[in-house]
Amino acid sequence: MTVLAHRPGVQGPKKVTPNKVAIVVHQEHSRPGRVGALLEKRGYELHRLCPNLGCNLPEDMSDYAGVVIFGGPMSANDCGTLGGIKCELDWIPKVVEAGVPFLGLCLGAQLLTRAVGGRVAPRADGLVEVGYVGIEPTPAGEAWFKGPMKVYEWHREGMEVPDCCEVLATNELYPVQAFRYGENAFGFQFHPEVTLEMKGIWTMKATESLKRPGAQPRGVHLSMHPLYDPPLDRWINGFLDRWLATDQRAAVVPPALALAAE
Repeated sequence: MTVLAHRPGVQGPKKVTPNKVAIVVHQEHSRPGRVGALLEKRGYELHRLCPNLGCNLPEDMSDYAGVVIFGGPMSANDCGTLGGIKCELDWIPKVVEAGVPFLGLCLGAQLLTRAVGGRVAPRADGLVEVGYVGIEPTPAGEAWFKGPMKVYEWHREGMEVPDCCEVLATNELYPVQAFRYGENAFGFQFHPEVTLEMKGIWTMKATESLKRPGAQPRGVHLSMHPLYDPPLDRWINGFLDRWLATDQRAAVVPPALALAAE
């Protein structure tokens, strides 16, 4: 990225404070849960987008303080059969390169992985993470995670990220649980957005997922919520402020200004 030093006679663009967050979902009834509620509490307007249902993704990101791509039952490898997935894979690099804070949750993290050249695939033994799972920070992740924590997961595929990414959290079953690409893009394999109400709906409607090897029974999902959710709630509340502060657009020089500065 090119930083334009101030020069007399070169006027910068009028600064606009972005007031929206793009919320990308993958099904008609998907909801942003706690992450959406916390962003609204901070005064942001949520712009809900669902490319799988034909929504266009914005080219002009100047009104957006950030982008969050949520989970879904499809795979990040479905770009050949789902136009919405291909659209997201093409769009993510534009968002990240523009300096806009990006957060991918579960499928959103896997899409970021593929967009930066990584691989998404299930384990050879078919084991999944569905329920509460322990993760711990890597040395690079200690600035973002204070220590080991239990998080809520619902996935059957994992990520292999390229060397350009920093792994921030890990466990033995799926070693990439959280990662960072550049200054402003984060991917989490887990679901910090899921509320107790959402857990109740997911475990009632997606019962086939609970039959996969490694999945926890419905009762565990619900009974462990009072124990493990409060620390996760505090963590994601604090993370969002730090994430929004990773905006890199002040360092990006519009082409017209770059020419004027020469």
